Amino acid sequence: MMTNPRVAIVGATGAVGVELLSCLESRNFPLSSLKLLASKRSAGKQVAFRGEMLTVEELTKDSFSDVDIALFSAGGDISREYAPIAGEAGCVVIDNSSAFRQDENVPLVVPEINPEAAFNHPRNIIANPNCTTIITLMALYPLHRRFGLKTIIASSYQAVSGSGQHGITELENQVRAITNGHPVEISTYPRQIAFNVLPQIDKFTDTGYTKEELKMLNEGRKIMELPELKVTCTCVRVPVYRSHSISCVAQFEQDVDVEAARACFADMPGVALMDDPDNNVWPTPLDSTNGDTCYVGRIRKDLAIDNALNLWVVGDQVRKGAALNAVQIAELLVSRA
Repeated sequence: MMTNPRVAIVGATGAVGVELLSCLESRNFPLSSLKLLASKRSAGKQVAFRGEMLTVEELTKDSFSDVDIALFSAGGDISREYAPIAGEAGCVVIDNSSAFRQDENVPLVVPEINPEAAFNHPRNIIANPNCTTIITLMALYPLHRRFGLKTIIASSYQAVSGSGQHGITELENQVRAITNGHPVEISTYPRQIAFNVLPQIDKFTDTGYTKEELKMLNEGRKIMELPELKVTCTCVRVPVYRSHSISCVAQFEQDVDVEAARACFADMPGVALMDDPDNNVWPTPLDSTNGDTCYVGRIRKDLAIDNALNLWVVGDQVRKGAALNAVQIAELLVSRA
């Protein structure tokens, strides 16, 4: 589709924007130019990339006339305003927000699962899925190919960096306050996060589920083209800096075998087994932090549901759950040049 594209990062100074820059550099992405775009208050900042200093520019409606691929990581409101403008200018947008994920004319892509979807983008917009959805499906997709996925029952344990720098700062400040015997201040979260877990991420809907919890249902169906997939999920914020964890019960069409399930991961890129419970080998958030691999462990047959497995998966939600997945989509576009 394109060789050595001209690339822009929208939201270049945010947490995911910084990771996008890191992924482009570490993966030696073949670009001819890189434009960094952000809000007016960030314009003029200097950012290092491949031995050069790049100047952050203010995002405007005219920012995309000389851009082939734009990686958006500035939030849904910015995406809704600027992504269609970029698309109409002939730029392919890869958007990290939830703004277009359920748009039937916008593909929702995890490159290891549905790469072909990336090439059908009539609006010139490709959506990056929710971070928890990506990490969970990275573990479940190889099992789906072998056994046929029917139902997901999941609980997520999501790091505070999923709320951006404000979440990290609030956890740090609260731990410091408690350690020094000072009052705890609460602003980012509705309750204290330090030494606590919060069973609410995003706003509640009239179903009793939060918006975050419904993403795994709606996005999982779209990504894997399983319109009848059943999903129920509880998303929990935990006092961990980085990397999300998911405890998952997956029910399949066929009878499942633990050893056969483990073998399914042998040819799944981006996933590795850490599953030797006798020797205390199972994945934790620290194992995946700042890395590109999703780790799977605690695989066992479910004792309550037929044809079902229990498993535990962790992944860095800023890397594979956001920036890396977006760059991998861009790599798909370049690979078809």
